[in-house]
Amino acid sequence: MPSRPYDEMRGDGQHVRHLYGRVAAWLDATPSSLLARRRAEAEFIFRRTGITFAVYSDGGDPDRLIPFDIIPRLIDADEWDLLHRGLTQRVRALNAFLADAYGPREFIRAGHIPEALVTRNPAFVPFMNGFPVPGGSHVHVSGIDIVRTGPSQFHVLEDNCRTPSGVAYMLEDREVMMRLFPELFRTHRVRPISHYPEELLRTLQSVAPPNCPGDPVVVLLTPGQYNSAYYEHSFLADEMGIELVEGADLVVRDGVVHMRTTRGLRRVDVIYRRLDDAYLDPLAFRPDSVLGVPGLMAAYRAGNVTIANAPGTGVADDKAVYCHVPDMIRFFLGELPILQNVPTWQCARPDDLAYVLDNLADLVVKDVQGSGGYGMLVGPHATAATREDFAGRIRATPDRYIAQPTLALSTCPTFVDDGVAPRHVDLRPYVLGGGSGDPGSIDVRIVPGGLTRVALPEGSLVVNSSQGGGTKDTWVMEREA
Repeated sequence: MPSRPYDEMRGDGQHVRHLYGRVAAWLDATPSSLLARRRAEAEFIFRRTGITFAVYSDGGDPDRLIPFDIIPRLIDADEWDLLHRGLTQRVRALNAFLADAYGPREFIRAGHIPEALVTRNPAFVPFMNGFPVPGGSHVHVSGIDIVRTGPSQFHVLEDNCRTPSGVAYMLEDREVMMRLFPELFRTHRVRPISHYPEELLRTLQSVAPPNCPGDPVVVLLTPGQYNSAYYEHSFLADEMGIELVEGADLVVRDGVVHMRTTRGLRRVDVIYRRLDDAYLDPLAFRPDSVLGVPGLMAAYRAGNVTIANAPGTGVADDKAVYCHVPDMIRFFLGELPILQNVPTWQCARPDDLAYVLDNLADLVVKDVQGSGGYGMLVGPHATAATREDFAGRIRATPDRYIAQPTLALSTCPTFVDDGVAPRHVDLRPYVLGGGSGDPGSIDVRIVPGGLTRVALPEGSLVVNSSQGGGTKDTWVMEREA
């Protein structure tokens, strides 16, 4: 079992950290009844605005609110500087790895990663072999999941390089906090995050094809209103001032993508896609897809449109490939990793498999292609029967699983039914990677903060919204003069 978790408000002792001093005083002075009213007001705002997240696997009403906690999480300037440097380094290395995986494969030839883990990966897209992506950037938007285990001790838990979601909730959480608790904001110098849509648009424009005839036309491609993150798609399109389109709204003519409008066809230069690779183009991938655009990949290959994120980026966030990211940083950037991985056992290795099966009660086991908290076993919280069932799955297909120690994730004060209590949290900062021409030195933009996800049941370590987790506003503080 993990050791006692780090309390981000009180540190390892009983005294409130200076960073949280005003928040602690505010909590002491605010009756629980008022906090409960504010929480109800926040829920009303979210419901009226339509901020929902669809979960189809559980039955019942698929559109539900993500629980929002009204007590902010604070990160000081030095902590954020460390995270910023580490995230920039990591995303540049991941991007360089993708350029190499679909190019010369020097990382493989040098023996740093098994070739089969890359080229036989379900997320590998052979179509991308030898294709120089516009601006040298494969990963334009990534959500890197960070966990904290102590003072200035941060670890990367996962790299999300396909179509990471949640940024709209980060922005809306801030809006609600500013509306409901202006007096708390006045006592803190919180760095702003409202410019994220502007930074995202600049990033997308920076990777427009070289033959773009004028100002790049950017669209956001959504699977439609039944997608779990559709609210976020429409929110971001509106905030960026671009068109939200579905596959039927786009057409390829003479190798160029156009958008259907009331005034006729209009050329599209950059597509921020929020659907999976397999559905992008029925002529290149799944022929039964009605969500994509026939001929899109041919237009992409011809250099007439940019797709963000580039197809095939899922190789970089595979949970088995994750183990090799520190080596990527050393190999491609010639640097030591700033942010460390969580120790990981790969069940495809016989020795690791034996260790995992012998220690299931103490480990977290994950499906390498899983997401959203699905396909995961939290050993200490599982029954003996559940662990035995999972062991059978691991033995049947060991290459599908990795295992990690059950970390003592840090806690933050959270307003729950019984009052204010510590709950485990993680952090998903959103990293933007724009064009520079060099895969290893893409232009990186990161707004100060991210989506703090909180495990609401007492003792739970599962923060995913699809598994009942909530969110918090994340305050990165300005440096004190």
